[in-house]
Amino acid sequence: MGLIHQDLFVCLDCESTGLDPQQDRLIEVAARRFTFDQVLQEFETLVNPECEIPQVSQEIHKISSEMLQGKPKAGEILPALFQLIDGYILVGHGVGFDITLLKEEAKRHQIPTRIDKQPFIDTLRLARLYGESPINSLEKLRQHFNIEPEGAHRAMSDVIVNIEVFKYLAKSYKTTQELMRALEKPIKLKVMPLGKHKGRKFDEIPIEYLQWAEGKDFDQDLLYSIRTELKNRRKGGRFDQSANPFSQL
Repeated sequence: MGLIHQDLFVCLDCESTGLDPQQDRLIEVAARRFTFDQVLQEFETLVNPECEIPQVSQEIHKISSEMLQGKPKAGEILPALFQLIDGYILVGHGVGFDITLLKEEAKRHQIPTRIDKQPFIDTLRLARLYGESPINSLEKLRQHFNIEPEGAHRAMSDVIVNIEVFKYLAKSYKTTQELMRALEKPIKLKVMPLGKHKGRKFDEIPIEYLQWAEGKDFDQDLLYSIRTELKNRRKGGRFDQSANPFSQL
């Protein structure tokens, strides 16, 4: 890893039958090997999952079972995909999902892979660190940075947008190592990203809800943000109290 503008990356995006990377199946994958200046190689295919696609998933990616008839199965396409990916830094939005999904598919088809051992950069976390977009979905970041739309929410169109978003988010880092070091620590979120208190600041959320959420299997940034707020409350260090000189009267 050297200067970020000279390094090679692979941006990756998968569409699947659902949101559980261990149980659900791959139905589309796209990957691009790139530097900041050029695209070097790309891979894109629909995949026959050999099972039904739930309606709720079809509404998101607009891929129907009919579209997948006669398409290759995961076992047939994974070796070529892994060849393109192997040895490079992976980039993706919530890319942990894609990595786990592909690892599980490889296991199912007894295809060797080191994908879960490769370095990766999650642009969702990078966007949280950047902190200037109110919503960190790929689509909202595209709008925030005035990036041209690429059409439907499909794997390759998401990869193309994701690469451009990554370039904007990486602007303040000179080396890839510096960027990856910045992502080592948990990031404090500004607002709750999900659930019934979505969009609210953490200091506005009832303590009972935070205590419940603390025990859930959320990502490291969300758990860190919840625990930080609970710690502040236990210390009595809530901003609205300390900032108000009349709070003790």
